[in-house]
Amino acid sequence: MSKFTFTKTELPGVLVIEPTVYGDARGYFMETYQKDEFAAAGIDREFVQDNQSKSRRGVLRGVHFQKEHTQGKLVRVTLGEVFDVAVDCRPNSPTFGKWTGVILSAENKKMFYVPEGFAHGFLVLSDEAEFCYKCTDTYCPSAEGGIPYNDPTVGIQWPDCGCDYLLSDKDKLHTPFAQQSFEYFERW
Repeated sequence: MSKFTFTKTELPGVLVIEPTVYGDARGYFMETYQKDEFAAAGIDREFVQDNQSKSRRGVLRGVHFQKEHTQGKLVRVTLGEVFDVAVDCRPNSPTFGKWTGVILSAENKKMFYVPEGFAHGFLVLSDEAEFCYKCTDTYCPSAEGGIPYNDPTVGIQWPDCGCDYLLSDKDKLHTPFAQQSFEYFERW
C-alpha cells in the first residue's frame, strides 16, 4: 500500500502529494519522502540540498528560477500556511507561461513538487510560516532569475493575506515574463 497520494495538476510534471498520516493520542507520524514511491510517480531525480525558511504574514518569496543548476523542488510547510505556485517556463511546453497553485499548511500536510523548468514562489497566509524544500541541484547565486509576482502575462491570482505583500528588493526588479527568452529551459 502506498504511503502517498500523487495528484497531477494542469501543468505536466507538477504534482500535489499527500502523505499518509498515522495519528493517535500521542500525536502523529508520517513519511515525507520515500525514493521508490516517488520514482514510481515520476519523481526520479536525486535531491542534493534541503532548505528551510521562516516568514511572516504577507511575505511573498518569488517567483524564482535558476538559469543554470536548474532546481526541481519538493516543498512543504511545517508551521502555518502558504499559497504556493509553479509557473511553466519551458518554451517548448504546451503550458508555457501557465501557472498552478496550492495551499500548503502544517495542518493539511500536503507537499508540492515543482520540476526543473518551472519558476516557483509562495505567499505566507498565516501569522508566520516555516517552509521546507528539497532541491535537485545546489543553489547558484549567479544563475538566479525570476518573474514579477504580478506579471500580467502569467496572471497569478494570489489570495488575500490580510496585509500588503512584503517582497525582497531583488524580487521587485524581475524582468517581465514576455521579455525573457527562457532558452535555458528548452531541454526540460
